[in-house]
Order: sequence, then C-alpha cells, then structure tokens
Amino acid sequence: MSDTATQTPTKLQLLELLAAIGTAQWREFAAAAAQHGLTSTQARVLAQLDGPVPMRGLATLLVCDASNVTGIVDRLEARELVRREPDPADRRVKNVVATDAGRDVIRRVREEMQAMHGALDTLDEAESATLYALLGRLRPSMEKA
Repeated sequence: MSDTATQTPTKLQLLELLAAIGTAQWREFAAAAAQHGLTSTQARVLAQLDGPVPMRGLATLLVCDASNVTGIVDRLEARELVRREPDPADRRVKNVVATDAGRDVIRRVREEMQAMHGALDTLDEAESATLYALLGRLRPSMEKA
C-alpha cells in the first residue's frame, strides 16, 4: 500500500473528490435526460417527486424562483409526466405529482447512467455497504444546508 493510501485525507481532499464525482454524475444525468427529451432541470424535478411536492417546495429544492418552477412544471405536464393537484390541507397550494409515465422516464434515465453503474460495479459488497452507510450519514446534514 502506498503512503497516500494510508494517510487520512484532508477535508479539502474529500470535498474535491465529492465535487468531481458529483460533477461527473450530474453530466451523465443531464446526458441521459436529454436522450428522453428532458432538460437536466426537468429531470431533476422528476427525480424529486417521490410523493406530492408543493410548487414552492420544488423552488426551494431547485434553488430558484417559484415563477421558474411554473414553466418547468407546465412543460412536464404538457408531456403528461406530472400533474398538479390541490393540497388536501390547503386547497390554495398546488402539489406536483409524478405520473406513471414520469416515474418510468426518470427510472430509465437513472438506469442509462452507465458510467456511474460501471463505477459502482468496481466496489465489492462490503465496500458498497460502507459507501451507502457513509453517504447516508452525510445526507441529512447536506440536505439541511
């Protein structure tokens, strides 16, 4: 084993590595989305829709103005990938919900990310479990930011 493999990485080294992986993942995600006629932002909206999400909540997740979300959702709705529904608790609030077609297209986008699948295939079961656990520990703190 080399000296660099046994040294504890600095936070900067970890951040740079995470940024490089994130950039590569985002680039591949955008390319796979484009194969389905989606912009990267439209695909990102679909990826956020595990359940109903208020329009304003999507703006927060996308870090953009609510007026931008309206246009994005309009285009997704025209393709029947999402629908708007009134919130049961507050009928003034509109939730965005993925349709079956929307869930199917985002599943296919994720499946077509071959470079990411290939990279993950280099890990054995124990390494995959460790990576999953570590990323799971980081996720709550990152999503608060």
